[in-house]
Amino acid sequence: MSAPQRLLIIDDQEAIVFAMADYLSSLGYEVDAARNAYEALGLLAHGEYSLVLADLRLDPEDTRGGLDVLRVAREHCRSTPLILLTAYDSTEVEAQVRELGSVLLLSKPQPLARIGEQIGRLLAPPCV
Repeated sequence: MSAPQRLLIIDDQEAIVFAMADYLSSLGYEVDAARNAYEALGLLAHGEYSLVLADLRLDPEDTRGGLDVLRVAREHCRSTPLILLTAYDSTEVEAQVRELGSVLLLSKPQPLARIGEQIGRLLAPPCV
């Protein structure tokens, strides 16, 4: 049996981090969580992740912190699927997401089941 896939979720809201980590763990994923860019960058520096999911705004002053974290994740591993969650979508954000390539942009709020479905789709082995 293979090891569970390891996910990193980053959101500054403790309730969201707790709910997502709890739900995704119940689906069989191993989940690490960070509440800010600093914590996320530390985890990325010391671990490999099957997928990284980040909120765009990680605190009121850091309105693009999630994008910065995803850029670092992309530098660590070009093939890691990335998801950006945001309630503040704009053409500027969409352009920055396109620059990163292979980033799924989801609006907030999203039901946990929908997030789980998207993660499952991104991590599913390719059909042969």
